[in-house]
Amino acid sequence: MYPGAIAARAPERPAIVMANGAETVTFAQIDARSNQLAHLLRARGVERGGRLAILLENHPRYLEVAWAAQRAGLAYTAVNSHLTTDEAAYIIRDCGATAVVSTASLAPVAATLTADLTPSVDTRLMIGGTVEGWEPYEQATADQPPSPIADECEGDFVLYSSGTTGRPKGIERTLTFAPMGEGVPGAVPVLRMLGLGDGDVYLCPAPLYHGAPLAYSIGAHRLGATVVVMERFDAAHALRLIEEHQVTHSQWVPTMFVRMLKLAEEERCRHDLSSHRAAVHAAAPCPVTIKQQMIEWWGPIIFEYYSATEGVGMTFVDSKDWLAHPGTVGKPVVGEIHILDDTGHELPPGEPGTVWFSGGYAFEYHNDPGRTAAAHNEHGYATVGDIGSLDADGYLYLTDRSVNLIISGGANIYPQEAENILVTHPKVLDVAVIGVPNTDLGEEVKAVVQPVTWDDAGPGLERELIDFAREHLASYKCPRSVDFTRELPRLDNGKLYKRLLRDRYRADAST
Repeated sequence: MYPGAIAARAPERPAIVMANGAETVTFAQIDARSNQLAHLLRARGVERGGRLAILLENHPRYLEVAWAAQRAGLAYTAVNSHLTTDEAAYIIRDCGATAVVSTASLAPVAATLTADLTPSVDTRLMIGGTVEGWEPYEQATADQPPSPIADECEGDFVLYSSGTTGRPKGIERTLTFAPMGEGVPGAVPVLRMLGLGDGDVYLCPAPLYHGAPLAYSIGAHRLGATVVVMERFDAAHALRLIEEHQVTHSQWVPTMFVRMLKLAEEERCRHDLSSHRAAVHAAAPCPVTIKQQMIEWWGPIIFEYYSATEGVGMTFVDSKDWLAHPGTVGKPVVGEIHILDDTGHELPPGEPGTVWFSGGYAFEYHNDPGRTAAAHNEHGYATVGDIGSLDADGYLYLTDRSVNLIISGGANIYPQEAENILVTHPKVLDVAVIGVPNTDLGEEVKAVVQPVTWDDAGPGLERELIDFAREHLASYKCPRSVDFTRELPRLDNGKLYKRLLRDRYRADAST
């Protein structure tokens, strides 16, 4: 389904509710407005298979713009609204967009983008205001028909990796131009597994420019559900929203769980969460202790999946099976898992290696055939470079990303182990463990910690955290030192920019 089908039978049902209370958009409104933008794009020469860039914060018009691109059969790219001008310009140029939509809130970046995008991007629309080189969105779409375009068909997004290991890369699937509502990929099957249906309410606490929040919000609309969009995540506010809007389904990343668990008990317990039937999480590994605490608090309504924007495959696990296999990310529901060593040989249960999938969705990296080839092997398996193992029952356990591996004195150390321990310490809000140069060992293990209270930062807490880690892990896996920071370079999809931390320490070591 899609908004037009829902609007036909429930036109006044809220499709989008902004968490700050500023605006509610009905299914009739999002259907009409997305049609108007689709007509405008056709009038500007953006045909099936054309490319649109979306540079918006979490805004009442975000999903309207995405739906316009989806029903116009476009390949559309959601651009991180926190990027610098140079970073945003690279993605917009690389994805081949000929049209871009932004907002007045991002005018400082949009204004400086104009020269970079001219003349290849000839349609530049700004919501809520305008700057030189941009047209007012509302004025440009106002006279367009609210009915569907004649050649309406399904498009798809082309999202860019977060660039945690270098330049972002566009992840592209083949456009099918299927009739609207047919051959729908992605989040809809998972949402159906979670029991989301007509009239339910889905909470989106993360930025819509990330793959999962965008896909799941669009999927929720297809199934007739209302999407409550948080402008930015706040732990206490998220709990209030579940009660206020009778949220039935939600999606999270582990850092959000950590922040909710760090709330005072009075705050955590004051909200009625009884409407909440399913909470799904993904994007980054969740420490076992954190997930155990969440299941104790919310009950067995927590589900987890492991996948990637590339669509190489997917695993899924509910609370019951996870409690029987703590730490697992589940069994495959899309594709088949193969754990291979560095020579490409399959490893037995319990042996960690690179996680490959066969039978997933076909994809390629836009404008990068070398990366595309490196992500596939001679058997047609695909990988995103994660390290993991299977148990005897076929459940997958992730160890870390291969790029994060620390080699210290010849020993292979996966920093996720230490991170999962340290984040459970009551004085730790966030943590990154990295390898830093050491003349004798090659690398040594360092923790960079964001404390709950900055006044705790110092030698005393450093010693306390090292000792705490050594209570749970072999000493060689534990940090030799701890530095403190007011904020880690973590993306709001839960991923750390570890590259930035590593580069900083390597630069310091070379001076």
